[in-house]
Amino acid sequence: MAALGLTQIIGYGTLYYSFTALAASMAQDFHWPQEWVFGAFSISLLAGGLAAPLAGTWIDRHGAGKVMALGSIGAAVALVACALAPNPILFAIGLMAIELASTFVLYNAAFALLVQINPTTAQRSITYLTLIAGFASTIFWPLTSALHATLSWQQVYYVFAAIHVGVCFPIHFWLASLSKTPKTAQTGTVVKHAVEGSLPAHRRQSVFVLMVSGIALISFIDAAILIHMLPMLTALGLGSASVLIGTLFGPAQVASRLFSMLSGDRIQPLGLALISALLVPVSICVLLLSGSWIAGALLFAVVFGLGAGLASIIQGTLPLALFGSHGYGQRVGKATAIRLIATSGAPFAFAFVMQHLGARTSLIISAVLGLVAVATFAAIGHASQRVLVREQS
Repeated sequence: MAALGLTQIIGYGTLYYSFTALAASMAQDFHWPQEWVFGAFSISLLAGGLAAPLAGTWIDRHGAGKVMALGSIGAAVALVACALAPNPILFAIGLMAIELASTFVLYNAAFALLVQINPTTAQRSITYLTLIAGFASTIFWPLTSALHATLSWQQVYYVFAAIHVGVCFPIHFWLASLSKTPKTAQTGTVVKHAVEGSLPAHRRQSVFVLMVSGIALISFIDAAILIHMLPMLTALGLGSASVLIGTLFGPAQVASRLFSMLSGDRIQPLGLALISALLVPVSICVLLLSGSWIAGALLFAVVFGLGAGLASIIQGTLPLALFGSHGYGQRVGKATAIRLIATSGAPFAFAFVMQHLGARTSLIISAVLGLVAVATFAAIGHASQRVLVREQS
């Protein structure tokens, strides 16, 4: 678990969180407005989303460990290719390659690996994993900034590529021997200790739509705010305190996951989903009301981090609880595709609105979307309750 958590810290830190610290230099090198760089990043997220169902199919067919080992090599190659790009077009293609590789090494693959190792303990293991990986932003925002103080953004990417080859690949290769490929229709073999979902077949399609809608909305908000955390806080008048405020996000994520771990089975995944969605608009309202007051911004980072931490957990546990372990990789792949496609425009959209309408308007829109997410998860609870009542009657 610790080894897999380390690869997730490295994966999210190098392939996602580092971008916000390097984007300004990238824009300067290619003579692009910074929002164009975020637009290219949004397109790369879309490319990753389109690849997610394929990744899920490969995971179910060949095993998550093998897919993640291959993805580590792909991530290193993509980082180097992006760093070597001589013009903006090849740079944008390099970003797409990075996000394609991330689909094979980040949470959707890691969650499937835990389900394949032992479906009956996967929900608890997913919580533990997200608890460890929650340190990614706390470690890599300051680490990337420190490296970038003496290295170009290209050189930083070279360092990150070496870490993927030297650290992540060996760990994923080792984990491949522990995971078992789930049953397929062709082989007919059966996985022991399979987990059954809580929904009957006729309710699964509608609930799946609600589930991915709620997760996509929360992910959209998280992507928009996290990528723009530092410039957004600066625009609100928090200046040099922005980095300090931003670094609280990671510990808050860890705290929420620790809470989930300690609560055990007392709060079911759907309950965590409702809490996660509710914390998003609450945190944004705190920031809007506090203005440039640093204490209020610190509280925002903590509450927002709590919500985002729980959101990462439910991406893995809610599909397992609702639909079971059979076909988990493919199902999570589809959910990841929808989530990433929906959120691919978040960095660009938030940058555009913030540039033309201001940071406060961007945050108000985000808060409204958070309330819609609350409504979608509540609808799942209502549908599940109706099924339970019918079974009891």
